[in-house]
Amino acid sequence: MVKQLSGHFRLAFPGDKFALDAEFSLPMDRVTAIFGPSGSGKTTLLRCIAGLQRARGELFFGDACWQQGRHCLPCHRRPIAYVFQEASLFPHLSVAGNLRYARRRAAPQAPALEEVVDLLDLAALMSHRPDQLSGGERQRVAIARALLIGPELLLMDEPLSGLDDRRKAEILPYLETLCRASNIPILYVSHSVDEVCRLADTLLMLENGKVSHYGPMEELLMQQVIARPGSADVSAVLRARVNRIDEQWQLAELAFNGGALWVQHNDEALGSEQRLRIRAQDVSISLSAHGDSSILNVLPCSITAISDEAVGAMQVLTLQLGSERLLARLTRRSIDHLGLTVGMSVFAQIKSVAIIR
Repeated sequence: MVKQLSGHFRLAFPGDKFALDAEFSLPMDRVTAIFGPSGSGKTTLLRCIAGLQRARGELFFGDACWQQGRHCLPCHRRPIAYVFQEASLFPHLSVAGNLRYARRRAAPQAPALEEVVDLLDLAALMSHRPDQLSGGERQRVAIARALLIGPELLLMDEPLSGLDDRRKAEILPYLETLCRASNIPILYVSHSVDEVCRLADTLLMLENGKVSHYGPMEELLMQQVIARPGSADVSAVLRARVNRIDEQWQLAELAFNGGALWVQHNDEALGSEQRLRIRAQDVSISLSAHGDSSILNVLPCSITAISDEAVGAMQVLTLQLGSERLLARLTRRSIDHLGLTVGMSVFAQIKSVAIIR
């Protein structure tokens, strides 16, 4: 049976406009992102859940009461591990020493050291000290140290925020592997749409200290409440599987319920699951399937909605492909020129290089 993390926190800061008033009930089975702009209360809520910060309210993890009334279980007695923005490794210990330290307070269900080292690809770094590691490597060690405790809940507070784009690209595949391979539920704080799309299954969105939206990540993405309207982040996520590999052209066919997409083959295994993010601005529409185009991905679909953006010359189309949906951002002029209306059958065109994995 999946545990629930449920609670309600109220916290005010005298002389400041910010206040936290968040009520939530989250299924602890996959990855839940606590998402929102800077200053919305994400880290404060996570610290309250961890017991690092005290707020009025209550908190239950399954049948266990962590906070209610005057009772507040201290942080060290909550079966959690916390990954901060900074890795905070012991500078005088090697990677192996930092990991062995975590084993001292490990729970009985903690994974084996070798298993975690393999998961995060740390074998070549075990003799290194923290000052010999890159920022991405330090965070991988910090995550490994957290896993080795054997927590029932893993809390991650913007673990990529201190990294440049290159280091983020380096560590994101490891986080994806962790999120898919681990049986530990994860609360992941972020203000990055890209990270949320790649890692999260469920979203808890905060705005000015209050819960503004909650639900499946793909659904909230389609409702355009995650990304700022008109931004490049307006997009959809498809879950697909590697169906075929074309060795001649180094392409992989990714099938989903509603079609298939050709993308560059990046050594994905046949049958492996892939999460694809397709931005609305990278989807064009045609009334027929052209055979004289360089675009490989031409998918039959139907228009289920056309919405206006707050300002400007653009509109956003919602497209249905089997059980999946896409968004397409077009000019009003193009929509008028093609005579596009809700209910029409059209073709969505997507460049392979525009598909984000």
